[in-house]
Amino acid sequence: MKFVIDSAIPFINGVFEPYADILYKEGALIEREDIIDADALIIRTRTRCNSSFLEDTRVKIIATATIGTDHIDTVWCKEHGIFFQNASGCNSGGVMNYVFSALYGAASRERIPLSGATMGILGVGNAGSRVENMARHLGFKVLLYDPPRAEEEGPAQFTDLDTLLRNSDVVSMHLPLNPVTRHLADAGFFQKMKFGAVFINTSHGELVDEDALLDAIPKLGPVIIDTWHNEPDVNRDLVKKVSIATPHIAGYSYQGKQRSTAAVVRSVARFFKIEPLYEFFPPAEIKELEAVKLNLSGLPQGQITSVFQYNYPVFTDDFMFRVAPEKFDELRKNYRYRREFFI
Repeated sequence: MKFVIDSAIPFINGVFEPYADILYKEGALIEREDIIDADALIIRTRTRCNSSFLEDTRVKIIATATIGTDHIDTVWCKEHGIFFQNASGCNSGGVMNYVFSALYGAASRERIPLSGATMGILGVGNAGSRVENMARHLGFKVLLYDPPRAEEEGPAQFTDLDTLLRNSDVVSMHLPLNPVTRHLADAGFFQKMKFGAVFINTSHGELVDEDALLDAIPKLGPVIIDTWHNEPDVNRDLVKKVSIATPHIAGYSYQGKQRSTAAVVRSVARFFKIEPLYEFFPPAEIKELEAVKLNLSGLPQGQITSVFQYNYPVFTDDFMFRVAPEKFDELRKNYRYRREFFI
């Protein structure tokens, strides 16, 4: 067998070598010629898997070490018998850490009180649920928007989009990208938000109409953006004007990367019946990066901010990106994974 693997996926070197011939290559540089005779493709978002790329190849499974699958033509794959697997939920802890480190950091810098604030969460899946739990623990009032869950579970715990936008002091995006959600955050969306409200997007850049966001920035409070249109060629004007800008690293925790690599290894192993790897999980090699439990009970906002910044100093990532936005992919590739914190 032959497997083609994105060389930026951590913890995977040497794992499959006893069972297959391995080609490691930077994700954006993987070409059709590389996969003609490949049985498995193990990737991240920089490898676009469409019909022109995959047709007449030997690929049987695509495993992506990411939450999203919008870089994979899943309809075409299903029609042509190519199995695909993502790493659902792997980065939810890291995203939650990012949201609150960035939120409390930006609020402290702009002297915005968060006591009694309402957080509106759009999308209450793996990451959104983790954000919800932390928000409630910190005393936020919470409004939830998730039409698929509302349809399945009933509307009682959910709200409509207009109500959420009118009443939220913080709006955080955790939606999947699809034809319904693409550019959901448009001019009308921002017009309905409260004056001075915080806007956070750690999900997909294409959820947001960036021109509309640029127009809305004077009305909004802190704007925190981790995901962008046209990555890695991001809108430099938007980078300059938002409060916190980072290069799509919200989920880049040490534990998240362990989980994402475990997910792709296990899926490929089970597909090809490589039994020794069925329960594979990368060892924790760096003790200082073990996850840490926080006790935030009764702490004032300033101390909570300090705890979050100590465990994840998000302004370092913001600074590194602002000084060299053209190094988007390089910053991601060379990112020093951070430990997760939880309650």
